[in-house]
Amino acid sequence: MQDLRAAAVQFNHAPGDKDANRATVRAFTEQADEQDVDLLSFPEMCITGYWHLRNANRETLESLAEPIPEGPSTQLLLSLAETHDLVVAAGFIEEADDGALYNAFVVAQPNGEIAVHRKLHCFLNEHMSSGDTYTVFDAPGLGRLGVLTCWDNNLVENARITALKGAELLLAPHQTGGCDSRSPEAMGLIDPALWHNRHENPEAIEAEFRGPKGREWLMRWLPARAHDNGMFLVFSNGVGLDDNEVRTGNAMLLDPYGRILEETWKAEDKMVVADLEASLLDMCTGQRWLRGRRPDLYDALTARTGEELDPRAARFQDE
Repeated sequence: MQDLRAAAVQFNHAPGDKDANRATVRAFTEQADEQDVDLLSFPEMCITGYWHLRNANRETLESLAEPIPEGPSTQLLLSLAETHDLVVAAGFIEEADDGALYNAFVVAQPNGEIAVHRKLHCFLNEHMSSGDTYTVFDAPGLGRLGVLTCWDNNLVENARITALKGAELLLAPHQTGGCDSRSPEAMGLIDPALWHNRHENPEAIEAEFRGPKGREWLMRWLPARAHDNGMFLVFSNGVGLDDNEVRTGNAMLLDPYGRILEETWKAEDKMVVADLEASLLDMCTGQRWLRGRRPDLYDALTARTGEELDPRAARFQDE
């Protein structure tokens, strides 16, 4: 990996309005170019919208879905990457050749190449399928990148496998925080009135974003994904009202020691930027731990316990 400048964006998508959301992507990409950013990451499904689709019928999902790479969203990302000479990544619904629908995250490069990650644990809607492939690839001039979308990151096995495939930097697009979690000590709902009143009383909503429903919850596990696996991590997230829930933003960039390089808890669309120093990877704790593994002891990791659930049936809400 080479030294690079990375940026993570949080923004409040317009549900189902792809033109409006693509305009936001374009505007932030132009800002990133002005700040000499090399790598720019947007949230999960930010182009189509997210939580309002949890009970949508298949026809509604298909009306928003696009083929990759010929669809307009992928073509926009490729055009922005070439025009501004940076890697730009964003999420939307993919319609595959066989008609399957995926929560997809497209990473477009200035040379015209793309990588596509299909969320491995897709529980949003019964008509959407989960991916079955890890996404790790070389970005010329930057390094080896990996992608895990939202709940993919919560399972430690996914982050470890991504690191074992050589990822030096992990893109972690989310729509999380402020969720109606079934775990009593994880997150919790935020009063939408606080979001609506954010301009008159920013302190109230920012307290929620910085508290146990947002940043404090992330700090229980997100830095560990970077630290334990010796990877830089770019966390992009939705912010604000997402149907009946309020996403907490908290866009941030972390180094391979799990230290926060830059972050925000503002209740607004915002981009955070940080310089990533490649030399930190060489002797970081996580990289040494990867080399100290004992794979001969790990058969139990692949053995089924009988407790596994189909994500679409489980409808997890505690990302």
